[in-house]
Amino acid sequence: MSRKVAVFRREHFNAAHRLFNPSWDDATNDKVFGKCAWPHYHGHNYELEVKVVGLPDPDTGYVMDMKVLSDLIKREIHSRFDHKNLNLDTVEFKNLNPTAENIVLVIYDLLRPHIPEQMDLQVRLYETPRNFVEYPV
Repeated sequence: MSRKVAVFRREHFNAAHRLFNPSWDDATNDKVFGKCAWPHYHGHNYELEVKVVGLPDPDTGYVMDMKVLSDLIKREIHSRFDHKNLNLDTVEFKNLNPTAENIVLVIYDLLRPHIPEQMDLQVRLYETPRNFVEYPV
């Protein structure tokens, strides 16, 4: 039987974005994305939950030091996205529609190289208290 344990870290960032497809006209963008396509952007108070699963280290008892995980999230995610316009201020979304689904994939890809490969990683992103996405599922 596996003795794997999941540890979770929550962090927060604020960011603005606009959902639109540049190959569509304004009417189509408005029909598909509604208020999220408005040309002057809108913002969210994102809640990020990062889950790391692994075996506790026999010397420390940690799956992963939570301070290390927090620092990683602050360095790779918070510093990159907090108080930014995702469409205008980030390279990750210059050509990628910053939907919650795409944001969670980008966050996963930014964190994964820094988590030991024997550990599982899952990212959950709350765009609002009622709307959230996670990867992988």
